[in-house]
Amino acid sequence: MLRTLAAVAAAALVACGSQQGAPGEPGTETGDEGASGQLALTRDAGGVRGTFTRGADVVAFSSRQVEAGVFELEVRLSGMTLTALLDADNGVSTLDGFASESGTDTQMLDADRALLGDFYGALNAELPAGAAAGDEARYLRRAVGQWAQHPSSVELPRLVMGEQGRGYTMLCSYAKCGGNFTGGCSSYNWYSYAKHDCQHGGFSATINQQIAQLGNHYSCSGDEYYLSGSTWVCGEPDHWSRPKVVGNCFGRCGGGCGGDTQYTLDATNHDGCVRNGHALASAYCDDQFVSATDDELFAPDCY
Repeated sequence: MLRTLAAVAAAALVACGSQQGAPGEPGTETGDEGASGQLALTRDAGGVRGTFTRGADVVAFSSRQVEAGVFELEVRLSGMTLTALLDADNGVSTLDGFASESGTDTQMLDADRALLGDFYGALNAELPAGAAAGDEARYLRRAVGQWAQHPSSVELPRLVMGEQGRGYTMLCSYAKCGGNFTGGCSSYNWYSYAKHDCQHGGFSATINQQIAQLGNHYSCSGDEYYLSGSTWVCGEPDHWSRPKVVGNCFGRCGGGCGGDTQYTLDATNHDGCVRNGHALASAYCDDQFVSATDDELFAPDCY
């Protein structure tokens, strides 16, 4: 689901306008830029724990399995404590966030998201991809990924219910072009459509829809390409009518091209909102964020 925080500013701009070669030509694979800060992570029989330090900011974290398939997570930062109890087998999680000293309700602010985004990047750089990271570390990474995108207008205490046996709407096959999940596209596999609702209209409004090539294909100045007439342009179109877009792991859960590889319908719709004239934490994208949370926490990897 979504992008690195470094790309958020670009989401608020209308098409940056610099023309590039068509993505059909050799391009650059997209990926997370190196996060600032220092990660100290320890594994033992009790799970994983450690700290992430970025200047004067320190994040303390832990993740442990308290019973078969159930994981308890805690992340402390800047006077805030974030907790999660994840029942992976049943796809149910209880998430919370509160002021560390008083225990009162609080909300996620831009500075918190930025710090968590750097922490998430450090976890991606340190840990193996997918299940190879180990369950305690993998669910920590997934939880941090969704907290790093948590809008201020969504309450931190939440009960997240997964698909409960119905399965997630996976879009793994749409993330391939030319038969591959990553790299250049000799042919495209357009997905119709990434949709959202906002002040411009509902899900059926064509200006709230994008036709996206999902997957990790191409990057331009940390952004994506969109088709303007017959020319590929670097940037993000703002509420155009069904533009074709490609790049930056479109449709993937988590920030940018993180350590897990879930491509789902709900994550695609959240991407379509924050990449279509709205900032990452825009209240207009709250419903897409909430819908995609269970996907990010529990959906299986595509590869």
